[in-house]
Amino acid sequence: MYSRYGAITTFLSLFLLAAPGFSQTASPEPPAPAHPPAKIIIDTDIGDDIDDAFAVALALRSPELEILGITSTFGDTETRAKLVDRLLGEAGRSDIPVAMGTPDPKIRTAFSQRRYAEGGHFARAAHPPAVGFILDQIRRHPGEITLVAIGPLVNLGEVIDRDPQAFRRLRRVVMMGGSIHKGYGDWGYFPPRGPEPEWNIKNDPASARKVLASGVPVYMMPLDSTQLKMDEVKRALVFQAGTPLTDALTLLYHHWGQQTPTLFDPMTIAFLDDAKLCPVTPLHITVDDDGMTRATSGPANAQVCLDSNPDAFFKFYIPRVAGN
Repeated sequence: MYSRYGAITTFLSLFLLAAPGFSQTASPEPPAPAHPPAKIIIDTDIGDDIDDAFAVALALRSPELEILGITSTFGDTETRAKLVDRLLGEAGRSDIPVAMGTPDPKIRTAFSQRRYAEGGHFARAAHPPAVGFILDQIRRHPGEITLVAIGPLVNLGEVIDRDPQAFRRLRRVVMMGGSIHKGYGDWGYFPPRGPEPEWNIKNDPASARKVLASGVPVYMMPLDSTQLKMDEVKRALVFQAGTPLTDALTLLYHHWGQQTPTLFDPMTIAFLDDAKLCPVTPLHITVDDDGMTRATSGPANAQVCLDSNPDAFFKFYIPRVAGN
């Protein structure tokens, strides 16, 4: 039976599709890039919150990017790698290598999408170590790789410890992390409550300090610019597309089991596709042992996006990911 929720969602979807900025026809293919695709590696703690999967989906739909590999980080890295195996397989991209960070059984997280990861679909026989994989790719492509960090910076810290000179041959690091002026739940409707330790930084502040001191250009997307709420209308526009990729996102969303996702991590990929979506400011960022990120005096060690336009972000994201 067609539910009241379904009727409302359909009405709102049609209303939004008719709004300026949304085409009433099928979503076009993303435009061909004007330059050769930028080489990236995505380092992710996929499987807890849902935004990592939405970030990987955008990368898969970005002709501006060439994904050299995806590495899992933080805690149960083996199951995270299996989740990536399945997501890539269902999207028809099993050609992308998947590497596994060093597991840490002491770290236990919610891992809401564990059943999806352990379903056995497209599982690979083995995953190479993430740190070795990253170093190998840097040596093959010196000065060309953007390392996209959307989880705690464990793998990045280990790469720096093993070979800091090789790490400096990255083109740049683009990371979701930090809280400069706004904390969780500061959406602009009330005066900001102020910054607070953000997940990716507070779970390995030592590695965050290493990255900022590495000499590699760092682009930081903190809570100030990444609290992008994907409400039911926006979800419907993606989930009803019926592609293998959007079907995988739909299933992962239901495994996640909460209501409205916040797409923190996809802003890193959107920035690579179109830097105007998250304009940056040079700042000197310090990180304390509690994971607080503060802008202090000193030479800039990061380009930080302090504000973004959620409407512009979703008008970019939805046609890209929902396109056939």
